Amino acid sequence: MTVQRYIVIFAGLFIMISLALGVEGSPFFVSKWALAFTAFVGANLFQSGFTNFCPLGIILKKLGVPESKIGCAN
Repeated sequence: MTVQRYIVIFAGLFIMISLALGVEGSPFFVSKWALAFTAFVGANLFQSGFTNFCPLGIILKKLGVPESKIGCAN
């Protein structure tokens, strides 16, 4: 798997977890403040789309995860 796929997987996982912890109807509800983490992940994805800066991507690259050779611009 590539850095980009890991980023999408991690973002989706963290959003689902924070929603489960922050929505009152959930059996895992802790606090509405858990939804702030959903907003943080969304904001990070948004800024990453413009700046191409992603802290998780940097960590994964240092761990040796390969980058994708295929892109929309290629």
